[in-house]
Amino acid sequence: MSYTKYDVTPNTKPRATRADKWKQRPPVMRYRAYADELRRLGVEVSPGCHHLVFVLPMPKSWSKKKKAAHLYQWHQATPDRDNLDKAVLDAVFKHKEGGDQHVYDGRITKIWGEFGALLVGEIAPPPMAEIITAIES
Repeated sequence: MSYTKYDVTPNTKPRATRADKWKQRPPVMRYRAYADELRRLGVEVSPGCHHLVFVLPMPKSWSKKKKAAHLYQWHQATPDRDNLDKAVLDAVFKHKEGGDQHVYDGRITKIWGEFGALLVGEIAPPPMAEIITAIES
């Protein structure tokens, strides 16, 4: 499997309020800049069978020892993986017909890294025969 790497620090999409159309809250402005960067980089995600790997940067306040211990290990803290996924899908499919509702299958992974990045790859389709068997049993 091969991945396309995009040098962008992952971000989440904040819960929107009506005031966000005119009020420039910092989390909203960070998300808008992130979404613009994803579109500028030409990030493409297939509607099915994709794998998004979010490489989240370690805090600068961590010691060298702690950073070495966490490098490329599973990221099990906030932000939640579904919020990272939503931010990417909303940004990538924002101007395409129908938005991201046609996305039906994807895998999400979060890991620690020295720098932020987004990796996009493709995975094998789900085993439909096994799924149908489970449904019908």
